[in-house]
Amino acid sequence: MIRSALITGLACLLLAGCGESAPPQRTPPATAAAPAPPAAPWFVDATTESNINFNWTSGQFGDYLLPEIIGGGVALLDVDGDNDLDIYLVQGGEIESALDSSRTNPASNRLYRNDGDWHFQDITEESGAGNTGYGQGVATGDYDNDGDLDLYVTNVGPNALLRNDGNGRFTDVTTASGTAHPGWGTSAAFLDTDRDGDLDLYITNYISWSPETELDCSLMTTGRDYCSPRNYDAPARDVLYENLGNGRFSDVTAKAGIDTSMGNGLGIACVDFDDDGWTDIFIANDGTRDLLWHNQRDGSFKDIGLLAGCALDDEGRPKAGMGVTVSDIDDDGDMDLLVCNLTGESDSLFRNEGTYFVDITASSDLRTTTKPFTRFGMAWLDFNNDGYLDLYEANGRVLRSPVPEGVDPYAQQNMLMRGSSQGVFSEVLPRGGVVDPISLTSRAAAFGDLDNDGAMDIIVVNRDAPITLLRNIAPDAGHWILLQVLDEHGRDAIGAVVSARIGSRTLSRPLLTNYSYLAANDPRIHLGLGANKSVDTVTIRWVDGTAETFGPLAADRQHVLQRGSGH
Repeated sequence: MIRSALITGLACLLLAGCGESAPPQRTPPATAAAPAPPAAPWFVDATTESNINFNWTSGQFGDYLLPEIIGGGVALLDVDGDNDLDIYLVQGGEIESALDSSRTNPASNRLYRNDGDWHFQDITEESGAGNTGYGQGVATGDYDNDGDLDLYVTNVGPNALLRNDGNGRFTDVTTASGTAHPGWGTSAAFLDTDRDGDLDLYITNYISWSPETELDCSLMTTGRDYCSPRNYDAPARDVLYENLGNGRFSDVTAKAGIDTSMGNGLGIACVDFDDDGWTDIFIANDGTRDLLWHNQRDGSFKDIGLLAGCALDDEGRPKAGMGVTVSDIDDDGDMDLLVCNLTGESDSLFRNEGTYFVDITASSDLRTTTKPFTRFGMAWLDFNNDGYLDLYEANGRVLRSPVPEGVDPYAQQNMLMRGSSQGVFSEVLPRGGVVDPISLTSRAAAFGDLDNDGAMDIIVVNRDAPITLLRNIAPDAGHWILLQVLDEHGRDAIGAVVSARIGSRTLSRPLLTNYSYLAANDPRIHLGLGANKSVDTVTIRWVDGTAETFGPLAADRQHVLQRGSGH
């Protein structure tokens, strides 16, 4: 009775109309509020028109084998030299079949040639690129200096190196090159660790795992599910291969000191973080501290993540590091770092202060925005060409949520956040920048200009569902420029840093293909210019530390900048 009276009294107070002492209220006639006009989309789903028929197949049936929830990967690269980006998709399939030499995995990777007008053709069989391992990620780089991009595929089990022989044809040179690492590879990257002019290879490994050692995990709310990597307590050692220059690689993991720290590796980014002219390596680990391998300039590396302040979050905790993106978000010339994590853990934005990092996740407004999602593929790019980096994140759970029968229990909507001159990121709605938000279990995301119109497009790989191909149609977009930066061999100058002077600002961007998650991206440098119709100068610091200047360069077009042709 007392409780009922209290509730009634509270309701009366909230309604401001209970009690004789209350003054009479005049209520104006109710008028229906005009609905807010829908926001203009930044992307349109071009999957159906693209002719790409690809689902990353987990192979999940009965048992919950951990690799089924981790993959799969995608690469954007020009395989045939026709100046547009083709698409390479890494497939999963059946884990037991892929790991058993007496059986055949029924699924294989696929290569789609870009024929223009958002139409792609499957050329897998004629290209020889259809590896049948249980695929996870992919790296791109011209390891043999012949002017075209090669593919390195990471698998659960032996990885594969596919040499590009030109005109879109590939040869499997894994055995001959000595790169058939047998672990559980995730992200990988080509980089020139020793500045000798050829690309070495770093492979991130997840955990020491096999179907025979799989664990059985359950939750009280949803029952049996995938285990956390912490349950296994089996972090894997990453691998570094040195390019010997004759088509072969040498495992220099121990010699380089890479075996001194281990973790559950998922994400990678290779840039010169301390501006000393040598490429460093950042590794995002799942549930263990992240690693920052500082290049010691003598063929060895030292993990300085804890000392530099980017191994843990601002509360001193390791997070479930998945995807990684790097760029200069504050125009100070050094590379900042963003790592995405699990639901309940926000992104970690580390601002580079030269010799250390500061966690500025909260002040960037990313802490509350990202926390409800489990994020994987991601990138800082200027999607609306206003001169400021935006952020796209591909999301999907790793633990089931209670949902009705027939609904994907791991699905989440992807996110798009708009950057600003104040360094704050605000979410673009509708969610993901599309008219109808897409809810799938997304993993890898690759970024590039698929139609050469100066707007960066996105391809997302989804677990047991079709890929999502997003064509950029951002409203009120500004001017832009695309820079194809080539070294003396005519290959993409991976590891170079481009600094573009545009009016009173200098935009610095690293040339790297392997950021995001299990992905390889457009090797060209894209810059949004806002209202500016030209770039005053472009300074390129090459991998060996020397610099060269180009420009001025007109906007709204692609420019090829090759070493030796500048000032």
